[in-house]
Order: sequence, then C-alpha cells, then structure tokens
Amino acid sequence: MPTFWKHVNEVLREADIIIEVLDARFIEETRNREIEYKVRSGGKKILYVLNKCDLANIEELKVKAKELQPSVFISSKEKLGTTILKKKILQLSQGERVTVGVLGYPNVGKSSLINALSGRGSARTSSESGFTKGLQKVRVDSKIMLIDTPGVFPKEEKDIAKFGKTSAISSGKIKDPEYVAMKIIEEEKGRIKKHFQIEENDPEEILERIAVIFKKVRKGKELDLDAAARLFLKKWQEGKIK
Repeated sequence: MPTFWKHVNEVLREADIIIEVLDARFIEETRNREIEYKVRSGGKKILYVLNKCDLANIEELKVKAKELQPSVFISSKEKLGTTILKKKILQLSQGERVTVGVLGYPNVGKSSLINALSGRGSARTSSESGFTKGLQKVRVDSKIMLIDTPGVFPKEEKDIAKFGKTSAISSGKIKDPEYVAMKIIEEEKGRIKKHFQIEENDPEEILERIAVIFKKVRKGKELDLDAAARLFLKKWQEGKIK
C-alpha cells in the first residue's frame, strides 16, 4: 500500500471528524468518493470545505453547497469563512475537544486552510502539488487539533487532464501539456475565450491564438504550442484565468 494511503488510514482511525477539502471551482472533480466511503464506513463525521471560493461563482456555489451537507465554503487566501468553519467544527463535536483530519486531492489548499485556521504558518505550503510529505499535527486552539496529510488520488483514477485542470499535478510535471490544455479549453471554452478576448471556437485554434498572445513563437514564426500550453496551464493553476 502506498505511503499516503497508510497515512490516510491512520488519520481515519485517529480523527473524530474528517474535513474533505474541495476546490470550489471544480467540486465534483475534486471529490474523493473512496475516502468518503471509508469515512462513513468507519462511523466518522465528514465536513465538506469548499476552498478557493473567491475564484468561483458564489451563486452557483450556494446551490451546490446545499447538496453537500454539512459544508462550509471559504477562501484560505483571503481568510474568508474561517470563523464559520471553526464554529461548524465545534458544532459537530458538540463543543468537546476534537481531532480533525484534513484530506483531499493534492493542491486543493489543505495546508493553506490549516494556516488560515491556526492564524500562523504552522503547515508548510507550496504551489507545487504533493508538497506535504507526511502527517503534521497543528493545534488551532484549546479544543481543535488538526491533522494535515499528503494529497490523495483515488486508487484507480488516472485522468491526467482532470489532474491538470484541478492542479492535482503541477503544470511543470505534466508530460503532454498540449493535450491537457486543449481538454481544459474544450470544457471551459466560454470562460477562456472571454478571458483572452478571442473569437475562435476550435480548441486547437484557441491554443494557437493563446500562443500568439503569450509570444511563444519559434524562429521561422512557427508557434511553440508546447510552451504555450505549459504557460497556459501554469496561469490556470495559479487562478489567473478566472
């Protein structure tokens, strides 16, 4: 069993409540139903935390949040919703001391969430996916202890385009950036066309226009689509394409 699943099972045993951190922009894509099943099978409580809400459509988010209960949406970066989250944790623990495991896909913002809750840089953070290497315990206050974990993929999942879209694999580590970029363009065409102010509809033509915008052109005026795709993915994962 991979080390991270060993960590997950340890957290499931030790924690009273499990927070599943989801990317508010891609809720379904970042749900780990295997973990959710394990949590419920173990008789533990689960709390959905929809992070990066500052990058999502709030009205759509409110509708989706009603389907995931209990849930809280926050922005670790903007420090929005952390007080509500603390209250929800204590509500679920009925005011008792509680250990909370924080789980989710790589790079959904687990460590940033812990830092926002604790009010200090207790959990190391990085924009590179997979930065948290092992379990880290962080005390929020006299009643709440958090356990941070490495990001976890479902065992059978190998959707590289989805991992690129949700930042589960960082842009620099994606082996076929053109394929992943075009899949994202295909799925998020309206948003991307609006952001770059372009008229093309075919994903490949859109990527070519983006290459021109990024000035990714080789000698002889040949477009460097690989470099353009990688830069597009980097900006996408950094939330610069809203």
